[in-house]
Amino acid sequence: MNLHRRSFLTAATAVAGASSLPTWAAAAPRGFGELRQIEAGVLNVGYADLGPRNGPPVLLLHGWPYDIHTYEEVAPRLAEQGYRVVVPWLRGYGTTRFLSEATPRNAQQTAIAADAIALLDALGIQQATVAGCDWGARTACVMAALWPQRVKALVSVSGYLVTNVKTGPQPLAPADELAWWYQFYLATDRGRAGYEKNHRDFARLIWRQASPDWRFDDATFERSAPAFDNPDHVAITVHNYRWRLGLAEGESRYDALEARLATVQSVAMPAITLEGDANGAPHPPAAAYARRFTGHYEHRELKGGIGHNLPQEAPAAFAQAVIDVSKAA
Repeated sequence: MNLHRRSFLTAATAVAGASSLPTWAAAAPRGFGELRQIEAGVLNVGYADLGPRNGPPVLLLHGWPYDIHTYEEVAPRLAEQGYRVVVPWLRGYGTTRFLSEATPRNAQQTAIAADAIALLDALGIQQATVAGCDWGARTACVMAALWPQRVKALVSVSGYLVTNVKTGPQPLAPADELAWWYQFYLATDRGRAGYEKNHRDFARLIWRQASPDWRFDDATFERSAPAFDNPDHVAITVHNYRWRLGLAEGESRYDALEARLATVQSVAMPAITLEGDANGAPHPPAAAYARRFTGHYEHRELKGGIGHNLPQEAPAAFAQAVIDVSKAA
């Protein structure tokens, strides 16, 4: 698999520090105010930064195929309570760009977590409450496992989602395999071509499958859809799912992190896990991961048809979990 794609980075975005969103980018999304760009690690990251600069930091991480709009109502709620809320586009989304064409378009779990740590470093944030959903939940858990001193408290939808690369290639029960159909589709050349051609329709389909009771309208979807037009989005998406199955290699620079991650059995900072009663995406039962959290821990089940994109479907409950867990730290 070719992990390289041409990076798009103009002189307007190649800045050493934080700057306003360049003029070629879309207008600020609803609820986020002015968007920013900053060089962090191997990326020039597009992100929202709400609330007082001296407020307790909160990092909110989105998943696939979603974007920062997952937190379009969560982030303002937290900012109003005095938190500094940072919401970045992950690599392959929105206005986030690789600084070099030579950097592999790699989406293994430790690479994405290292991006988040680099962003905290670039912003001068030593420790934050980290919260996420889908890929964002996995990234938050990886950060908590590898850099516990940087994670004050943790909120994770669907629990401890760290990928075990040794068991990834092992077959599941047929019903479980069916739920992962897109992972196998993306493992094929046909799937990559289909996703590249139809990535917006693909995303809309996943939204409906993962949240069958979420009646999102066209305007809601269209606020997120431009984020998937990122020139590296297809490569990042395909690599992530192929890497999980052992069909694509990661980067050697992350080998030591992956090896250390495999030895971590639990995290000790305060944590709250959340699950909706209508999550149509593959997810483990809460009992399967409760032992992974050895500090102050609580699991919350949300009723009322709440699906996989829980922060956008139940923003008040998600924001309250962030507030509660940060106060417990």
